[in-house]
Amino acid sequence: MQKKKKEVTLFLDSGAHSLYMKLMLQNNTFNEREYDEYFDNYIQFIKDNEQFIDTYVNLDVINDPVRSMKNYKRMIKEGLNPIGVVHPGEEYKWIDQYIEMGCEYIGLGGLGQFFTKQKYYQWADEAWAKHICKSDGMPKVKVHGFAMTSLDLMLRYPWFSVDSTSWVQTGRFGNVYVPKYKRGQYIYNENSLKVTVSTQSPSQKDDGQHFTTFSPMEQRQILDYFDSKGFIMGKSEYHKEDRKTYKLKENERWANSVDADSCRDLIENIGKYVPPEKLATKDVVEVVIEPGLSNDYKLRDELNIIYFLDLEESMPKWPWPFIIKSNKGFAF
Repeated sequence: MQKKKKEVTLFLDSGAHSLYMKLMLQNNTFNEREYDEYFDNYIQFIKDNEQFIDTYVNLDVINDPVRSMKNYKRMIKEGLNPIGVVHPGEEYKWIDQYIEMGCEYIGLGGLGQFFTKQKYYQWADEAWAKHICKSDGMPKVKVHGFAMTSLDLMLRYPWFSVDSTSWVQTGRFGNVYVPKYKRGQYIYNENSLKVTVSTQSPSQKDDGQHFTTFSPMEQRQILDYFDSKGFIMGKSEYHKEDRKTYKLKENERWANSVDADSCRDLIENIGKYVPPEKLATKDVVEVVIEPGLSNDYKLRDELNIIYFLDLEESMPKWPWPFIIKSNKGFAF
């Protein structure tokens, strides 16, 4: 029987950030037993599923590079080959140690750990120029960027890979990315527009945010982009009913209820979870006349994924040399 070729590449994060938020920021104490149990289970999960996982990350500890290295060495001893992780602000010697130990794929933390962009430039420029790259600027190892949501940071350094949850948050809150259009083509090396398309968004009156506030020419360009990717805006109508007695018909839902429920997976990002019935607009029923970007967060997610795939395609092919650039002129 011929082995079926994998259609996706699976990158497994360790969940270190979520664990840190739970054990340190919520409990204000470090529960060693719970932490060790999590680490044991993580290692066992990788071993049980290694045939499906292409890349997996060390269980690093934010603000504790010594423990991160200890965990890395344990995973190596267990016969695993994880990505070693260094966070911005940590000493550069940790990067050197991972590379000297034969780690061919390292990870650098992004701006999520209370680091300003200017401070990140200063730290990362030296990390890339003096520790990650050779004298010709070419990287010695593959580098993954965690929480890398900033376009200029993505373009500044020769990452092998990056991750971000911003595309999910963007779609769930009613927005889509639209690249700028110049000289007959879409431009991906400049910040895109973030256009609100949800019919239930409170930003419908904010100029330059909601689709309805753009000029007719801008709206046409936005719709052309949607069309080029196989998407439509969609259409909904609304009517008031008594929530206690009214029974929803086919293609009906309580206004805002689905978008609220779509945020269930974003608890960490939006704070305390609020049940959809509490976010739903009281006594307003939405009738989905034509499914589209304005009334279906899953379609918004799809379009945003396509945007980032196109962005990836437009970037230089790895590896490419790192050259320190002046920060002047950036307006992000």
